[in-house]
Amino acid sequence: MQDKKKAIGNIVFLFLVFALTIYGVFHGEDLGAMMQAIRQADIRWLVPGVILVLFFIWGESIIIWYMMRSFRIYLKKRICFLFSSVGFFFSCITPSATGGQPMQIYYMNKEKIPIPVATVILMIVTITYKLVLVVIGLGVLIFGQGFLHRYLEGILPVFYLGLALNVFCVSFMTLLVFHPVLAERIILTGMDWMEKLHLLKKKQSRRTKFQASMEVYRETAEYLKDHKIVIVNVILITFVQRIALFTVTWMVYLAFRMKGTPMWDVVLLQAVISVSVDMLPLPGGMGISESLFLKIFMSVFASVTLPAMVLSRGLGYYSQLLISALFTVVAQLYYTMRTQRAARGCERLE
Repeated sequence: MQDKKKAIGNIVFLFLVFALTIYGVFHGEDLGAMMQAIRQADIRWLVPGVILVLFFIWGESIIIWYMMRSFRIYLKKRICFLFSSVGFFFSCITPSATGGQPMQIYYMNKEKIPIPVATVILMIVTITYKLVLVVIGLGVLIFGQGFLHRYLEGILPVFYLGLALNVFCVSFMTLLVFHPVLAERIILTGMDWMEKLHLLKKKQSRRTKFQASMEVYRETAEYLKDHKIVIVNVILITFVQRIALFTVTWMVYLAFRMKGTPMWDVVLLQAVISVSVDMLPLPGGMGISESLFLKIFMSVFASVTLPAMVLSRGLGYYSQLLISALFTVVAQLYYTMRTQRAARGCERLE
């Protein structure tokens, strides 16, 4: 019952944010001119954009498939693609992408994959996913001062905040993995402090649950120590995967027959948006992503910035949402039908 209420709450929140985003972006704009510009875009460059989104989803499925094999769990790649699709769909519709991994674990359990194994794999996927963003963000900050001042003057505080939150998240998760005893001591001390200040109610169940969850980090640390080459390969695949999604905006740039801006400037600008919004508690960074696009891409797309934003977000986020939703339905149908076939088989044996 509680899960159902939470799901309904997430859906209501998603539609509320979507409605506010639509109003904030299109209020006062000439929608007729925008649609005319979109119709003039060269669709031959938009099709590769959709393929890049599929490649992005497929990339995570390859990581899952590859890591499963390191645990001697041999799954078909299409099954891992369903896991990946489920993760992206629920990440797209929940604040801070919190719903993806629990649902992936739920479906992995249907393949008799032990929950600790699934949790460790998805933990590493999360760490490497955010690590790539941190590397790109720090790279821009350290080596791209000219780039920052040319394109990002108006949104630097948001970029710095997003980068700082990602650095903190990756650092904290790394601490949990490589120094679990120290991390556990710090967090339990923090709980004691908050309970003394009456910011938290004293509950033994909370401590028990936390200490149980720390076991996941210990298992992740053991895996990382024993599979260093696997982790290096996962980081490389993740980097290619993320760059593929950022390149969708370059396809939009080509679709509008624009010239004068290097490909890597466009790709990095899209990466900057992801760095800025990744840790914010909004489904898919909805609302803030559109606003940032309109600000930082104005010098790139000029008069077609709004239509370009519609196509870029439409491909990069909304087509990802639709594709992953489709394969989430496929996953549900597949496992429902398989369960029914197994039940009929048991009936015949009886």
